[in-house]
Amino acid sequence: MKVAIGSDHAGFDFKEMIKEHLQNKGYEVIDKGTHSRESVDYPLFGEAVAKSVVNGEADRGIVICGTGIGISISANKIKGVRAALCTNEYMARMARKHNDANVLALGARVLGIDLAISIVDTFFSTEFEGGRHERRVHLIHNIEEINL
Repeated sequence: MKVAIGSDHAGFDFKEMIKEHLQNKGYEVIDKGTHSRESVDYPLFGEAVAKSVVNGEADRGIVICGTGIGISISANKIKGVRAALCTNEYMARMARKHNDANVLALGARVLGIDLAISIVDTFFSTEFEGGRHERRVHLIHNIEEINL
């Protein structure tokens, strides 16, 4: 599986640790930046990761900023992205099972790295359930078609 990952300066250290973790597990990781702790604007990196997922360069994405809020909002502006901000494993599991989320958002200033890695592992090991949830994801897609 190919994973696009991106962060702002607040999420840089998390990005580097998560990237290494994923590579050690055999994932191909596409780093969309940033590449230092120097201050940058998170929307650019949310957009870059989201576009990688939508255009097929990556199967899924991870976006990280201080809280995960701003970068998840940015990623969700790209048609076809369902970015989910998750603060625990249950949210990551449900984001995949019920919402078929294709981008995981994390907050580096609100999570410890061990929990963040556990959330990442849960997100990537959980499959979409389909069934009644497929109808709801289709409704999300319809809203997107009309409004974006």
